[in-house]
Amino acid sequence: MKILITGHKGFVGRHFVNFFSKQGGHEVVGVDTKEGGEDCRDFFKKCDEKFDLIIHLAAVVGGRQCIEYKNLSVATDLSIDSEMFNWALRTNQERIVYYSSCAAYPTKLQTNDLKLKLKESDINLDDVSTPDKTYGWSKLTGEILAKYAKQEGINVHIFRPWSGFGEDQDLDYPFPSFIDRVIRRVDDFEIWGDGEQVRDFIYISDIVKATMKAVELDIQEPLNLGSGIPTSFNDLAEIIFNVAKWRPKNGIKHLTDQPVGPRYRCSDSSKMDSFYSLEYNLEKAINKTLQIHNWK
Repeated sequence: MKILITGHKGFVGRHFVNFFSKQGGHEVVGVDTKEGGEDCRDFFKKCDEKFDLIIHLAAVVGGRQCIEYKNLSVATDLSIDSEMFNWALRTNQERIVYYSSCAAYPTKLQTNDLKLKLKESDINLDDVSTPDKTYGWSKLTGEILAKYAKQEGINVHIFRPWSGFGEDQDLDYPFPSFIDRVIRRVDDFEIWGDGEQVRDFIYISDIVKATMKAVELDIQEPLNLGSGIPTSFNDLAEIIFNVAKWRPKNGIKHLTDQPVGPRYRCSDSSKMDSFYSLEYNLEKAINKTLQIHNWK
């Protein structure tokens, strides 16, 4: 296949490049602003090529701090997605993988009181409810654009990844930052908020493989990519301590002045589970990550 990956140097993009490289037989074209690369919006203005598959990952990202404090910057994602879909329509592209986000879900459903596992149907594009700040709004709008692209005859696969993680992820995210503190044996182990905020962690290789399996099955309805297992930040730290067989001397220090986002964010993963089984749970992924870092 001839494949275009926008954002191919980002966390998820790198793993897709690696996936197709291992398969062999593909021509992969990547576009990314990192390391002085081209903005995909400029690429779309001049590119008339046809691709067998477009994996659209380009976005302004940067973890909770970016979502909370760089709202106008994150809103750039609206422009990126709009340019991509208009280009796809102009050049008669046939198949797109569009990565939305769990941030598109209504924040009113993500509370400790409800403890809901959110289903794909909890987003109604005809009656939207407030998502998670400008990042959530941009992804929700992207899904609406995908809906219109489908009406124009483009096959669009919509995925809502939850808290994807991996050993090569930026330290703006909880899993790699926790691992980094263990590797450096930091005895004042910091966690934002009270640590009871809950997330649904899924290993990056499972995200990539589940995505491609869904594309193979031609699943175009929005699909959660998650484990369906609610894990608090405090629990994540404890699991890492147990696997590493190490604990910080001064315990956990909670930074209550830092942003935490929704209190309870977990997926109903039953649709994904019907055709794909996760290869990694947290313990297995942590062990692999520690081995990569030569942890002893």
